Amino acid sequence: MTQSGIVTDYSTIKALNSLDCSDSQADTIHFTGVYFIKRKLSKIAKNGNPYLMIDFTDASGNFTSTVFNNNSAYTSLNDLSEGSLIKMHGSLRYYNEKLSPEIQSIARYSMEEATNEGIADQLIEVPPESEVELWATLCEGIERIKHPALKATVQSVIDQHETAFRTSPAAISMHHAYRHGLLEHSVHMLRVGIALLPIYPEVDPDLALAGILLHDIGKLEEYEGEFSAQTSRLGLLQGHVVLGYKIVRKAAILSKLNLDLCERLEHIILSHQGEKEWGAAAMAATPEAVFVSMVDNLDAKMGMVQRALRNAPEGAIYSDYLAGLKTKVLLMPPEKED
Repeated sequence: MTQSGIVTDYSTIKALNSLDCSDSQADTIHFTGVYFIKRKLSKIAKNGNPYLMIDFTDASGNFTSTVFNNNSAYTSLNDLSEGSLIKMHGSLRYYNEKLSPEIQSIARYSMEEATNEGIADQLIEVPPESEVELWATLCEGIERIKHPALKATVQSVIDQHETAFRTSPAAISMHHAYRHGLLEHSVHMLRVGIALLPIYPEVDPDLALAGILLHDIGKLEEYEGEFSAQTSRLGLLQGHVVLGYKIVRKAAILSKLNLDLCERLEHIILSHQGEKEWGAAAMAATPEAVFVSMVDNLDAKMGMVQRALRNAPEGAIYSDYLAGLKTKVLLMPPEKED
């Protein structure tokens, strides 16, 4: 990549963010990149003209661009749906000190083309730990459950949904919002739960581990899209808490889980969001439900921090504003030298 004239290679979003240039220099820097359309909003300006606000993403980050109806790319972008992959030619622009490129032209692009050009890995964000390692840890977690019917319930759900569980994100934008994100989130919660359970003997380990492994299972039906997740019709109408409750209840009945354990496991699913305004159907009212809800909240927030640190441009001091934390994050490590 050069900082004068044209960037020769496909530019990742992280690379664009790393360019050190002022607003006056930005217009002279042109780039070509391949990105997913994450979100697209159609709006009307004060003068009555339509325009688009589009979030673009790749494996390294995201940016938002405003495209007015006098832009030659407007019609093409207006016809594309969220989740589409495009090749973009543009120039650097900033809005409120955030990257917001001027789009000059776009063309449809495919994952097959990305694979052939050797750039597929820079388009799809994945966790640092491999899917194989994460899945092995999740399976070890199932083996820790001693109660036969409770273990059978969890195993039944995981077996039925393995393919989706291994690839699905844990969210569209807030935390672990990338391929294999749900698997990573569940395994991180599992590790935290195993570490904390000895401190809280009042929490039943079998129920807590089952709840951790199944708490977000409804997201497998809430989201759709192979490479860029969007909310499904059923996700919009019911949400992952209700969808997860239904999945777990069916498996529990088929596994002949007793009524008390079934209700307690269902309660973990229904309450794990923590607050009703966050989507919980009930407030956590058992030791296991409180435990799972708190572990979920911890890993969701730390996941935001970890992702901000991974995707930070070189030399950055602060992250962008993180809505889930209601703040920016300091990116520099502690100074430990005296």
